[in-house]
Amino acid sequence: MKNLISGKQENMALYLNSATAFLVVAIIGMIIIPLPAFLLDFLLVMNIALSITILTLTLFTKTVLEFSSFPTLLLLTTMIRLGLNVSSTRLILSEGAAGKVIDTFSNFVTGNNYIVGAIIFIIIVLIQMLVVTSGSSRVAEVSARFTLDAMPGKQMAVDADLNSGLITEEQAKQRRSDLEKEANFYGAMDGASKFVKGDAIAGIIITLINLIGGVIIHSTMGSYTAGEAIAHFGKLTIGDGLVSQVPSLLISVASGILVTRTANEKGFGDTAGGELFHTPQVLYIVSAVMVVFAIIPGFPTIPFLFIAIMMGTAGYLLQQNEKVTDAEQFERAAKEAQAKKQQTSDELVTHFQVDPIATEISYGLIPLADETKDPNLTSHIASIR
Repeated sequence: MKNLISGKQENMALYLNSATAFLVVAIIGMIIIPLPAFLLDFLLVMNIALSITILTLTLFTKTVLEFSSFPTLLLLTTMIRLGLNVSSTRLILSEGAAGKVIDTFSNFVTGNNYIVGAIIFIIIVLIQMLVVTSGSSRVAEVSARFTLDAMPGKQMAVDADLNSGLITEEQAKQRRSDLEKEANFYGAMDGASKFVKGDAIAGIIITLINLIGGVIIHSTMGSYTAGEAIAHFGKLTIGDGLVSQVPSLLISVASGILVTRTANEKGFGDTAGGELFHTPQVLYIVSAVMVVFAIIPGFPTIPFLFIAIMMGTAGYLLQQNEKVTDAEQFERAAKEAQAKKQQTSDELVTHFQVDPIATEISYGLIPLADETKDPNLTSHIASIR
């Protein structure tokens, strides 16, 4: 049975490795081979879904070791986005269209004004480059440095636990392996974060190429006038840039969450929620401040009052929950004290209890122990005492 399970695991690993190798080759193929519009739409949707999956997964990880493949995955997702950018650029410049996904993004975000879409695109790129990616890179660099500096002390602690018998040899090997993987992870993330920053820069350059190249090519060919070409390709290039930069922003946020996470037994949501909303007094203060803002003339009253009521209700419920918890803890402590007192009493009785005395005599002295006769051994003992 064990051999069968091991064989299935090896087959699954072989399939996953083959699929990954095919994916890497397909990414290179996207850059070279032209893709039809419907296939480009499908791949763009898959890229968005993959980015959301990675972001959600980082919120549920407890330690970075649970997602140790993230640096390599960051490179692959960057290459996927670049391959899709090249394919969409080829369609935009050759056909003047790039599928329904890009067209819908451009119409939904830009509306009838592609300048607004361009500004939104620039803002997203700046947020990604200057805030998220830069911060994640710095955190990964510092974490790698401190992890390497603390590694000798952690290894000595593992050896001390092993020598004292607190852990087994297998547990010691696992802890040493985890320390090495953690150091390698932060070291890899220090360099992998540069992929995202380079992707953002490449996205800006590709967007400019799409806009300038599309206007020049299709205006000189007579398909559009100069104004029509600018309006049409302005919306298309902004839509193309947003389709690639939104997943890139999601990946950047995921990398920032992952490198700033500390080892914990809980997920990020459970940890953050428990730390933010564990003090009723804080919620009451926030509720009072929101009420003050609500009564100030000029401020929207309903949003502030809604948040004030929500915060006040949450604080009240949390306070009632704490009272119930305290009562349960007091009752539990009383029961434990009573049980400890009873156990102490029993121990005292057992401690001062006198064991009965037994006297062993030979077969020939049995008549002396017969209590029906007088004098007997018992009466002699009493007289001796």
